[in-house]
Amino acid sequence: MLDFALGARLGAARGEAMVRHDFDVVVVGGGHAGIEAALAAARLGASVALAIPNPDTIGLMPCNPAIGGPGKSQLVFELAALGGVMGQLADATAIHGRTLNASKGPAVQSLRVQNERDGYADAARALVEDAPGVVIVRGEVAALEVEEQPMGGVGDPAARPARRIRGVRCSDGRTLAGRAVVLCAGTFLRGVVWYGRKQRDAGRQGEAPARHLSSSLVATGHRLTRFKTGTPPRVRADSVDFGALQVVPPDDPPASFSGTPGPRVMQSPTWLTRTTAATHALIREHLGESAMYGGDIDGEGPRYCPSIEDKVVRFSDKDHHLLFVEPDGIDTSEVYLQGLSSSLPPVIQERMVRTLPGFGRATIQRYAYAVEYDALDPAQLDVTLMSRRLGGLFSAGQLNGTSGYEEAAAQGLLAGVNAARWAAGGDAAARVTVRRDEGYFGVLVDDLVRWGIGEPYRMLTSRNEYRLLHRQDNAAERLTALGHEWGLVSSARLQAVRASSARVADEIARLRRVRLGGDLAATVLCRPGEHYERLVERIGPAAAGLDEHERRRVEIEVRYASYIERSQRQLASRSQFERVLLDAVAFERVASLSAEGRQALERARPATLGAAQRVRGVRDSDVAALLVHLKVRGPVSRETALA
Repeated sequence: MLDFALGARLGAARGEAMVRHDFDVVVVGGGHAGIEAALAAARLGASVALAIPNPDTIGLMPCNPAIGGPGKSQLVFELAALGGVMGQLADATAIHGRTLNASKGPAVQSLRVQNERDGYADAARALVEDAPGVVIVRGEVAALEVEEQPMGGVGDPAARPARRIRGVRCSDGRTLAGRAVVLCAGTFLRGVVWYGRKQRDAGRQGEAPARHLSSSLVATGHRLTRFKTGTPPRVRADSVDFGALQVVPPDDPPASFSGTPGPRVMQSPTWLTRTTAATHALIREHLGESAMYGGDIDGEGPRYCPSIEDKVVRFSDKDHHLLFVEPDGIDTSEVYLQGLSSSLPPVIQERMVRTLPGFGRATIQRYAYAVEYDALDPAQLDVTLMSRRLGGLFSAGQLNGTSGYEEAAAQGLLAGVNAARWAAGGDAAARVTVRRDEGYFGVLVDDLVRWGIGEPYRMLTSRNEYRLLHRQDNAAERLTALGHEWGLVSSARLQAVRASSARVADEIARLRRVRLGGDLAATVLCRPGEHYERLVERIGPAAAGLDEHERRRVEIEVRYASYIERSQRQLASRSQFERVLLDAVAFERVASLSAEGRQALERARPATLGAAQRVRGVRDSDVAALLVHLKVRGPVSRETALA
């Protein structure tokens, strides 16, 4: 960590010969996006400054200390495949693990682990502090330093930024020069925290907001919007009657993101309680004292993580709502009331919590609050997460309008890789992305940059039309080669994944060849109630020997073979459009485009025909017109198309 007031002494202690003011990449913020961005850029050889007002908050989990869940676990498995660190941090600090939707199909089965809140932050901070090439700089970033210079390059000059970033300026006047900058500011831009109708400037509880950076973004031509999110109260564990709650035990045996379950993943249960008629009556009586319902907050809140006030109003026919009671750690004194986010005043929160079964004598240790903040409309980014208005400026995480640790980490990894490549002198072709047809990473980025945001974005399995192909169990097979290509995954790791995939393929081939009672073993495995473990007791185990993950892969691939094959055919048909480039197309010259479609395409500047299909306002007839235009002109394709 570098505090400029301490100078070269701390720099030398970390192996730096002198305090540096110039870097290849400057990462602003040390949350989940900032961690992945800094580590990825450094592993690609970039010198990285991670700027943060208080380095003790690196890796903090200000909301529920948990990783994964539907749509989110798939991102974490893909992060692990691409070379990210969230999965290993989650596993190392897990105190409870459970696969959600276990009774449903593999497309929606999702691992979720509860983490030791402080342990996760400690492990993340140590990882960053020990990373070669990363220097932690204590300071608030207040402004972007910009160099006015034509960018050049192929394609339509109007679609490319005419300026480039050259660093950031801190609030105390210091400047950190950087060839690329990754903004991972979370909820801190002009952040305001609300407790009932009372407010104070803060990025989250106990931390000052980023007061000036919004103005700099606007001054460089970026559009901002205003969002809101919230967090539930934390209750003293010794004031809860756990005997009145429903116990939710961890899975046995446990699963993991990294392949190695943590040493304490089965150490703690979680619990369930529920709201009551008294809870709902109290909330309705005091709605006017809520910051949201009192008209004080203008920011749009998250649709898929509503406050308890929202739930009571929007679902007035429900007589209760389930709440998850989850520990903040083994050795901490708090439990987290997942599902009870609120911006009611503290005195009302006290009464509200005590209407819950098991919480009649509960003591709130930290009150719930809402936070309102500025977000950057991600439609101003390309699919590498670089600004279309300012070359070398990347952004990731809640600043881009997403909600959740997992979405932030995924964006951080992609932005960090591309920032390092940009800093090394790469042009647009040198930067990388994940296509929509390749994984949840691609769905996330495509949704953000093509459609922009009207509310905080949360990844859901329902957003992914290829979800049966993009399962958490096959993430390594799908994306490890890409991570190796980017430079984040070792050759040894790639070979291990390929060897595992070969073992799975060999066993599937055996099941389709060996007969049991007149039927192929693969046919027997597809019968209701049949399982791979029982089957191999009768036909004998695989010659190579399969681990638990590989056995699960075999069962999924065989049982769902017809559905998987159909999805693969659909993907092959649709993914052709993802490879047809539009970056040199002048939309005003395309005959038969509707006026609305032309305006939408000129605004969004989609990189590929597949992306154009998903732009709001573009009709099927507009896609047909583009196809005719490209056929006459001669389309240009490449494996990965970038805006």
